[in-house]
Amino acid sequence: MAHTGGSVTVDRAQANRRTCTVTAADPSLIPRTPADQLATYGARLRISRGVDYGDGSSELVPVGVFRLDNVDGDITDGPVNLQGKDLSACVADDKLTQPWTATGTVVGAVTALIQRSLPDAAVIARITNTAIGSRTFDTQADPWAACQEIATAAGAEVYCDADGDVIIATLPDITTSPPVWAIEAVEGGAYIKGNRAMTSDKVFNGILASGENATDAVPPVSYLAVDNDPGSPTYWGGPFGRRPDFYSSSTLTSTAACQQAANLKLAQAKTPNASGDISSLPNPALEPGDIVRVTHPDGSRELHQVAAFTVPLDVGGDFPIATISAREDS
Repeated sequence: MAHTGGSVTVDRAQANRRTCTVTAADPSLIPRTPADQLATYGARLRISRGVDYGDGSSELVPVGVFRLDNVDGDITDGPVNLQGKDLSACVADDKLTQPWTATGTVVGAVTALIQRSLPDAAVIARITNTAIGSRTFDTQADPWAACQEIATAAGAEVYCDADGDVIIATLPDITTSPPVWAIEAVEGGAYIKGNRAMTSDKVFNGILASGENATDAVPPVSYLAVDNDPGSPTYWGGPFGRRPDFYSSSTLTSTAACQQAANLKLAQAKTPNASGDISSLPNPALEPGDIVRVTHPDGSRELHQVAAFTVPLDVGGDFPIATISAREDS
């Protein structure tokens, strides 16, 4: 489909990690009947963006597979506007019509919920599988939110990637994971501009994860994860103080599972204290959680973990990247 503009927004803080807006000039694309190709009764969009490497080579990079949710436009002159959400929306909207009990392991339980709504979905696990306690989700519950709760027992999150596959993975550790991209304010570099920010709002430096499962006759278990790095600005018991938060689920039936859940929630809770907003040349191959190295015009270097970005679908276009867990890079 020929298009004239639009964008794909990718944000790990949103339930639907990927959303899209596409603009096309041809008003004949506006559906008139439920059988038309772009009718909002199951139509999907697969979107890619080209990358020109500057040496004569190029590549078409996928940026998402979307359920088409909205189509509108002037029926005579256009343009036509299309909006969609990634396939997690298909799972989230398929609310439970009767109680559902998740048992076994994280991968098995998540896969069962995903394939309940998307039978052909590829579920790719990048974690060490973990046993869970039985957990019954009530009628009207959101199955996508249930998947996130189950994955937490393995210290993981669930999301749809650029190919439309469902991924179960842990959040990369900024202290040990290598950068995937350098954004440099040098000749030929990708850097356009950057801002720094710091806040203590909704920042926690300790998470107490706990579980109790009477159905499985499992006694209460818990684990307190804290920021134990003396060099960290949110060090537990340092000048930042002690600011705990709490998480509980009946899927947690061992101290090890509580530890993994607490570590995941701690990584999510303490990272917003230092952040940045970077604008660069587009890189549609990025994923939230990726580590990037940023070199500012003054020569200072930082490591940032990607939280969200927007891929333009027109030629050029700004590429804003919101990051979390910024730290100095030696």
